[in-house]
Amino acid sequence: MKRMAVYCGASVGNKAIYQEQTKVLGQWMTNNKYDLVYGGGNVGLMGILADTVIDNGGKAIGVMPKFLMERELAHQAITEMHIVTDMHERKRKMIDLADCYLALPGGPGTLEEISEVVSWGRVGEHQNPCVFFNVEGYYDLLAEFFDKMVRDGFLTEADRAKIFFSEDLDAIQAFIATFTPPTIRQYK
Repeated sequence: MKRMAVYCGASVGNKAIYQEQTKVLGQWMTNNKYDLVYGGGNVGLMGILADTVIDNGGKAIGVMPKFLMERELAHQAITEMHIVTDMHERKRKMIDLADCYLALPGGPGTLEEISEVVSWGRVGEHQNPCVFFNVEGYYDLLAEFFDKMVRDGFLTEADRAKIFFSEDLDAIQAFIATFTPPTIRQYK
């Protein structure tokens, strides 16, 4: 069994497509034998995704800092919950537990988490694929920004090719299946 860390919002957004595609992703994950590693919440897209994975016979593994547990945001029906000290420990644990990383639409926290995973892959902290599930072009501006990083000399074309944006789950599966890690970044 493979494990996919999914970063997503504790909100649902204001378009029904975000909720619909979160359910599609959850069904796709269980059909393709991916366990879910996620923030452990029961609200927003996080809760929808966990419920969908569980309802389709998959495993949902949560990683939640103690201070969020105390706010009663924890999903009570997931397979496994890891309680950690803070957000830094949460991010490290999610990276360590997963074989690949995917961002659904979300807010600044989602963007921060997937950006860190992309960055950590470039310096050799993991060797796994990073994917932006680009529902209705949600991440188009970010993809353009990564392209600008290449044009302006801050990101190599080879490393940019390792950051995948798509709303096609078959294309995402193909990217994951054929992924080769980036060369660990060397500084001159």
